[in-house]
Amino acid sequence: MAKTTTKSAAKGADNAAETVDEKPAAKGKKVAAPKGDGAKPNALQQPLKPSPELAAVVGDANLPRGEVVSKVWEYIKKHELQNPENKREILADEKLKKVFGKDKCTMFEMNKHLAAHLKSI
Repeated sequence: MAKTTTKSAAKGADNAAETVDEKPAAKGKKVAAPKGDGAKPNALQQPLKPSPELAAVVGDANLPRGEVVSKVWEYIKKHELQNPENKREILADEKLKKVFGKDKCTMFEMNKHLAAHLKSI
């Protein structure tokens, strides 16, 4: 933080340079806890157990949510399941129909369907 000298201190008889912070410290601001070996992973990093329907697409290993989404996108691209006219739309095959519960869904609602098939361990 930059420091400035007050006018009264500059003109003072003893020429003592008092410094004042330009910005006061934020009150009530939370400070992140230090990360160490015992740090708890955040929600996106915690491993989750996929349902049998989702495991048919991503495998049955426990995976963090981000990896599950990445593996689903790998599956979608590998099997060319994006609608060619609207890339935001996913055309489900038999495996994805069991996960999504319908023939097609948008990429935005995909996470809602995936969440229903993931359990904390």
